[in-house]
Amino acid sequence: MMKLDTILAETIDAATKGYPLSSPALPIFAIRAQRWSVLAGDLPLPLAVIRDSALAHNHAWMRDFTASTGVLLAPHGKTTMAPQIFAQQLAAGAWGITVANVQQLGICVRFGVRRVIMANQLLGRAEVGAVIRLQESHPDLEFHFLIDSQAQLASIESIAGSQPMSRKLTALVELGVPGGRTGARTFDEALVVARAVAGSKAVALSGLECYEGLQVTGDSGRDEIVVAALMQRVHDVALACDREGLFAGPTIILTAGGSAAFDIVARDLPMQLSKPVLTILRSGCYVTHDSGFYNRMLEGVKARSGAAWQSRPGLQAALEVWSRVQSCPEPGLAILTMGKRDASFDLEMPIVSKRYRPGTDAAPQPVPASWKIANMNDQHTYLRFPADADAAPQVGDLVGCGISHPCTTFDKWRALFTVDDDYRVTGAIRTFF
Repeated sequence: MMKLDTILAETIDAATKGYPLSSPALPIFAIRAQRWSVLAGDLPLPLAVIRDSALAHNHAWMRDFTASTGVLLAPHGKTTMAPQIFAQQLAAGAWGITVANVQQLGICVRFGVRRVIMANQLLGRAEVGAVIRLQESHPDLEFHFLIDSQAQLASIESIAGSQPMSRKLTALVELGVPGGRTGARTFDEALVVARAVAGSKAVALSGLECYEGLQVTGDSGRDEIVVAALMQRVHDVALACDREGLFAGPTIILTAGGSAAFDIVARDLPMQLSKPVLTILRSGCYVTHDSGFYNRMLEGVKARSGAAWQSRPGLQAALEVWSRVQSCPEPGLAILTMGKRDASFDLEMPIVSKRYRPGTDAAPQPVPASWKIANMNDQHTYLRFPADADAAPQVGDLVGCGISHPCTTFDKWRALFTVDDDYRVTGAIRTFF
C-alpha cells in the first residue's frame, strides 16, 4: 500500500510554475475543489497538464496487454518520478517500479513501493551504503540492481564488508550490445560475471537484464530481427546459468522492454527454466504516451501484435503543454509563451495540436497540419504557419502542444495539473526529480 498522505497534504503556491498567481497556498488535496479552468485563464501559461481520461485509458491498455501476453510490468519510474502515478500503475497491476539511481529508489521506498528494479549499475560508497540501510530498515523490500563486471562486484563487496547485513543484495547480470551503453558484450563475459556473483558473500544472482531500445529504429522488420537476436542471447546465458545452478532465489527474473518494441520482448523473452521465470517489461512512457516518437513506434507494436490490437484504440497522448500566442511579429510566424524550460525538445519539437480562442471558441479546436514548431529558446517557441492561410494564430490565442518523449517534460515541472476533458483542473501530480 502506497503512502501518499504527505504528498496530498503538501502545500503549493504561486512559487510553483503553473499555479494560479492570485490564489492562496493550498494543499494538493484541496485543488480539485477549486474548479479552476485552463481555458478560462485561471492558471498562468505555460502549463503542463495531464488529461485524466487518457491516463486512465493508458493504464487499462497496458494492463490488458501484459495480461494477454503473460508478462509482468515494472514501469520505469524515471519517466514521471511521480509517486501518485506509481500508485496508479501498481493499482493497475504493475509488479513493481523501475528506477535509474539510488535517489529514485529512496523516493519509491519512502512512499511505499516494495518491489524495485534499478536498471543501472550500483556503484559508490554512498550509494551501496544507502541500499544496505534501506534493505535493513525495510525487510519487505525486494530490490534488484544491474551488474556487468567483476570490478563492480569487487567494489560492492569491499563496501558491504564494512557494514552489517542480514541478507545479501540481489543483482541482475546485464547483457549489453557493441557500441551501446553498459552490459557484458559476450556470452563468456556474462557467464564469468554470473559465476562471480553466485560465489559472492555479499551479492546473490537473481536473474538477467538487457535493454533493446537503443537498437530500435522503427523499421519493423529490422527491429524484429535485432530484438529477437538480443532475446536469444539472454536465453543462451540464462540456460547456462541455470545448468550451473547460479540463480539464487526461488524465481528467476528476465527483464527487458523499453517503450518502443516491448511487444517483441513480450513475445520472445519468456522461457522455461528449472525455477519459475518472471518475465518483466520496464516500459515507462506508455503511461502518458506522447504525440511524436513513441506514438510512431506504437504503430509497429500494434501491427506486430495481431488483429485484436490493431482494431482497438491505441495508447493516447495524455500529456500536453499549453501556452499563449504573445506576438505575431511577421507574416507566418507566431511566438508562444513556452520554451525549452517547459517542454521536451530532445527527440523533436513539440507537436501543435489544438487552439483555443477566448471569447470565440466553445472548446479547443484542431489546428491545420501546416502549423509547425520550428524552433525553441529557453522561454519562447517559434510557431510557423502559411502566411497566406485564412486560419492564422492571433495574439491571445491558447495553443496546446503534444510532446515527443514524456521523460524530458516531466522533469521540468514540480507539479503537473490533471484536467478533465473540458480542461477543468481535477488535481495536481507532484514530481520528485
